[in-house]
Amino acid sequence: MRRYGKNPDEDDIRIRPNRKGNRPRTHTRPKHEDAVEGFVLTVDRGRITCLVDDRTVIAMKARELGRKSVVVGDRVAIVGDLTGDKDTLARIVRVEPRRSVLRRTADDDDPFERVVVANADQLAIVTALADPEPRPRMIDRCLVAAYDAGLEPLLVLTKSDLAPADQLLSAYRPLGVPYIVTSREDLANGAATELVRKHLQDKVTAFVGHSGVGKTTLVNTLVPEDLWRTTGVVNAVTGRGRHTTTSALALPLTGVDGWVIDTPGVRSFGLNHVDPSRVILAFPDLEPGTEGCPRGCSHDEAECALDQWVADGHADPARLDSLRRLLATRERREGD
Repeated sequence: MRRYGKNPDEDDIRIRPNRKGNRPRTHTRPKHEDAVEGFVLTVDRGRITCLVDDRTVIAMKARELGRKSVVVGDRVAIVGDLTGDKDTLARIVRVEPRRSVLRRTADDDDPFERVVVANADQLAIVTALADPEPRPRMIDRCLVAAYDAGLEPLLVLTKSDLAPADQLLSAYRPLGVPYIVTSREDLANGAATELVRKHLQDKVTAFVGHSGVGKTTLVNTLVPEDLWRTTGVVNAVTGRGRHTTTSALALPLTGVDGWVIDTPGVRSFGLNHVDPSRVILAFPDLEPGTEGCPRGCSHDEAECALDQWVADGHADPARLDSLRRLLATRERREGD
């Protein structure tokens, strides 16, 4: 075995070559001070379409981001070829801090949460009054997710020419959720478009709903020059819609400032990730009454202080009923 003396810097010492031919690994990462800000429009099979100034740029996630996800609505830092020319590819090196995150899980037993959109201000929950039939539990679950994410909810009811909206709205009026009721005729003559646009101005709004409720049809009327989405019909046998949107897509509103994010139709909205203590934050008239609740109170037990709070006239009993219904939604599967 070769032994070295006090001075091992000898000319005959053999240095093993780097077989991979790459640079030595280092913990020092470049700062990318020349990176440009972009807005993520859509993500498709590892390719991320971003808006940079007034042009779209295709990018991929840099290896240094590791497992950090990039989703529609993200503000990102981009380097590389930013011309947006065909067959060019830029690189996303940083995801800026998100001001809001809308999440869901596949079901209530799934521990893995999925980020639907980032940096949205409002969640438009679209449901049809008929064809397909409305699913109140789905609406409740979307409301819980909106409150947990700190988003303003907006209830959009479509196809009012097929069924009245009063019965469904009666369950949500105590919540104070703003709503819009539209018909197929309203969509045809543009009345629905103008009505909805007023609620979307100066906001980033994510549209959610199960398939067949008219979500993408409504988005197409809001952004007529960007018909990137196809619309489907409801299956006559199952009564369910067919999936026509396969990935989330951000589109700019026409006529006013604002963005709409069309998301794929969902059949379920799991709430395994939701902390029940955050839902109460959406009820400012009830939240002060929780100070007398026992630790870890579910707000639906005999020791809950909210009953006395309401009895003392600080809030409407219907509001407490609505809160408890939403909290119970997390423990009750959709459709039960």
